Amino acid sequence: MRPSRRAVLTAAASAAVATAPTAAAAAPSHHRLSTGFERLARDGYALLAGQKTGVVTNPTGITREARHIVDIMHADDRVELTAVFGPEHGFRGTAQAGGSEGRYDDPATGLPVYDTYLKSGRPLADVFTASGVDTVVFDIQDVGARFYTYIWTLYDCMEAAQLAGKRFVVLDRPNPVTGRAALGPVLHREFATFVGRQPISQAHGMTVAELARLFNGEFLTEPVPLETVPMSGWRRSDFYDASGLPWVPPSPNMPTPETALVYSGTCLFEGTNLSEGRGTTRPFELLGAEGIDRSWAAAANELALPGVRFREAYFAPTFSKFQGKTIGGVQLHVHDRVAFDPVRTGIGLLVTAKRAWSGFAWRPDHWIDRLTGSTRVRTMIDAGADTDEVVAGWQEELAAFRRTRRKYLLYR
Repeated sequence: MRPSRRAVLTAAASAAVATAPTAAAAAPSHHRLSTGFERLARDGYALLAGQKTGVVTNPTGITREARHIVDIMHADDRVELTAVFGPEHGFRGTAQAGGSEGRYDDPATGLPVYDTYLKSGRPLADVFTASGVDTVVFDIQDVGARFYTYIWTLYDCMEAAQLAGKRFVVLDRPNPVTGRAALGPVLHREFATFVGRQPISQAHGMTVAELARLFNGEFLTEPVPLETVPMSGWRRSDFYDASGLPWVPPSPNMPTPETALVYSGTCLFEGTNLSEGRGTTRPFELLGAEGIDRSWAAAANELALPGVRFREAYFAPTFSKFQGKTIGGVQLHVHDRVAFDPVRTGIGLLVTAKRAWSGFAWRPDHWIDRLTGSTRVRTMIDAGADTDEVVAGWQEELAAFRRTRRKYLLYR
């Protein structure tokens, strides 16, 4: 009797997960890490037994063999996968910043894909209810910054799952820029938006499973029934290249782990009239505007910021600010990523840009306040504060957040 196509696919899916350590054997330093999904699958999906399951994910939800977890789970009879939920940029990643894929049926699996982008509270709970799932699973690669919206997709989905009476499971992945420390200003609640729902620091130094525990314990009005599947073999000091996992851009302007390394600092330039490098091959590493010359790089280098140097650079963005125009600015070159402090660096670059270029301006809507979490950074820089003075301004609130954060950490 010939096996069914589904049985063959199930066997292949099981084999792909079971052989993951062998695939990493050529690089012993990578062999030790298993993601939350890998551990879930090796346990036969016992955590999801008897549950109609929906997955919140995007193109980063892959195994070390670069197979998407939705494709694997759909082919496996041990799990009843019935829906997919797509965030900003979509489940398969076809949309640019500020866009989503809408509601459709996935051509590869036939599964219904529901759009979560810009939905929260009761409207998102209604999506979960309409999907018919019992358990919502989250598996998306984060980059470690408060204003990267996938962690707030996590928060919104947890809140909505609680309202809809659903279980919530988070499959953990590495923080690509380590989990060594929380850095930067803490959001003030009156500045809450989709780039920061709750008072956490600008670089949070946590994994998504740790954040889920924090959200459930500190911020949700009513906690959701939450399960987390931690990684095994991840250390807080590990950068992404220690994982042995392939890098998939979580969004179109996050092409490499090096982008993630600088992002929690240089994304602040979205709140100015300078280009943050969108429309180049080095977004958030290239910064500039018309009229800037070599004086900015020189001023930034004089700060002697740890772990980074600045090169005078000229570039022409293909979209976004200054599209098609050749502009001047700086390129960041991180030479010691352990010593590098992205948030302090971002502040130093703002301070020196304002002093080196007479055309410097904040975005008229004061978006910088949403990114930094209060008016403090903008008003201090406008008043002539230097880098050390601005950084000193948030130390007390950061220390308080670090104490809270410590209760929810899963790794050493």
